[in-house]
Amino acid sequence: MTLTDSAPLPPRRSYDLLLENIEAGLRSGEIKLGDQLPGERTLAETYGISRASVREGIRILDAMGVLRSSSGSGPKSGAIIVSEPSAGLSSALRLHMASNRLPVADIVQTRVLLETWAAEAAAQAPRTEATAAALDRARGLLEAMDRPDLERDAFHTLDAQFHVELSSLAGNAVIETMMASLSGAIRGYVKEAMDNFEDWPGILAVLREQHHGIYDAVAAANGPLAARLLRGHIEWFYAQIPAHQPAQAPAE
Repeated sequence: MTLTDSAPLPPRRSYDLLLENIEAGLRSGEIKLGDQLPGERTLAETYGISRASVREGIRILDAMGVLRSSSGSGPKSGAIIVSEPSAGLSSALRLHMASNRLPVADIVQTRVLLETWAAEAAAQAPRTEATAAALDRARGLLEAMDRPDLERDAFHTLDAQFHVELSSLAGNAVIETMMASLSGAIRGYVKEAMDNFEDWPGILAVLREQHHGIYDAVAAANGPLAARLLRGHIEWFYAQIPAHQPAQAPAE
């Protein structure tokens, strides 16, 4: 197939020019984190597009986690360049999961791959003040999850933070971002599952025991054990959700 035989490219949207120039500015260093973009009128005149197109571009960049926009006046107002990649990725993953384009089972499998790799990498990485601080934070989250009066939703929030914190020990920013994105993408799905568990106290007891075992293996820099426990933990929880339990054999 030649280039002329391929499907036509989608029409270029007017706000694409704004997005491309901001990307180029970030690459070159002309635009830096914390910079405030010019106002709508200035951007529209600079790129020769309408103010409506500028607003659309700003909304897209906001959703992608590239900038944060706020109304009002002063140095904190307007569109400020930030970098929150997990926010945009979580939203995209969540929407595509809702459309059934990305099966939950595939999301779970990806999480297993990322977390087990991170556990192995963390075990081989040198221990630094940063890793010690991350372990302390993970330990604090573990203790918070052990509180007897903890509600299900609070437990899930702490649980997600615990896994992201452990993954950060690998020292890979992309893995950490992907973990945060996956966690955010399945938050509603996991919350619904937790709310519907009939034997929540029994499941909670198992989750707490699994978390402690995982933490102890990571703290001891035992990568293979931590990876094995993480895989078992994630797959066990997923198997408890009624929609994914194996069908019972018919009674004879």
